[in-house]
Amino acid sequence: MRKAVILLASLAALASTPLRAELPVGSKAPLFSAATAKDGKAGRFSLSRALKRGPVVLYFYPKAFTPGCTLEAHAFAEATDDFAAAGATVLGMSADNLETLKRFSVEECRSKFAVGVAVPSVIAAYDVAVGKSGLASRTSYVIAQNGKVVLVHSDRDYREHVAKTLAAVRALAQRKR
Repeated sequence: MRKAVILLASLAALASTPLRAELPVGSKAPLFSAATAKDGKAGRFSLSRALKRGPVVLYFYPKAFTPGCTLEAHAFAEATDDFAAAGATVLGMSADNLETLKRFSVEECRSKFAVGVAVPSVIAAYDVAVGKSGLASRTSYVIAQNGKVVLVHSDRDYREHVAKTLAAVRALAQRKR
């Protein structure tokens, strides 16, 4: 019961807190590494290593297994091949623990992409904190290979995040040609 009250309070804070993503387009993305899960297995993500391979779609979401976050994970999973074709790596990030993310990576991300543990310092660096709840806002960044932010999309509604980040990644791929 206590966990349910905490979850409801956190979600209420999310609903009442304005979203903001203050890393401006053109700024350098803060480098980080994080514990991750993909296909139910623990791993590690390094932004600097991932950028050597291509652009990175870094999307923050509030809480695994909540309705909007589940639907957003499904949408990113369905578009994984499109992101890969454009040379991009997708990483979802939340403040959930690794055990929760292992399950989420299989059940909701359909083992298509990694999800990482967003520690408080990463949440702060990307300016995605939802008040003092410890949760991250629903904010997507596209980071070009040079480490610069080329797209920021912050919206509680998950539905535009995939389309906007995929369009930005495709535009980067077109510029490379």
